[in-house]
Amino acid sequence: PPRWALWFFKNDRSRAWQDNLHLVTKFDTVEDFWAMYSHIQLASKLSSGCDYALFKDGIEPMWEDSRNKRGGRWLVSLAKQQQPCGGLTILPFWPQLLCLIGESFEEHSPEVCGAVINIRTKGDKIAVWTREAENQAGVLHIGQVYKERLGLSTKIVIGYQAHADTATKSNSLAKNKFVV
Repeated sequence: PPRWALWFFKNDRSRAWQDNLHLVTKFDTVEDFWAMYSHIQLASKLSSGCDYALFKDGIEPMWEDSRNKRGGRWLVSLAKQQQPCGGLTILPFWPQLLCLIGESFEEHSPEVCGAVINIRTKGDKIAVWTREAENQAGVLHIGQVYKERLGLSTKIVIGYQAHADTATKSNSLAKNKFVV
């Protein structure tokens, strides 16, 4: 099983993007994850503009990393108005990430690079990043498992966007390459 790295990003516009990204810790097992979990701020308590990223060790949580640039992400957006009304919240984010650490994507687990949670004023986002956007079978399997792990209704559609498409958009709304 791979080693994992937890990253924290706090947006400070006076600094370069990479200078706002900090490695918090690395760990190997689900048990190590829970030991670390009790010492970090909950994602639900982070201020707007902050991110947590959980990636395989050696892969940085940015499009430019060689292991990410041909990949993409399964994105779930959580509108702020949905959160207090029994809609989706970011609270289940960490436990759902255990499916990454626990290799729940079966033979497609090597395709998973990591996951990111973005805390934003308009709404939070949770995404699972994969290595190769053109690997349709792997990407779709990962998306289906991710959707199940989040407990999303079959009526809710989540989209997969290639990083190359997202990087060329002036806003963050790239066209979905796949949906589940």
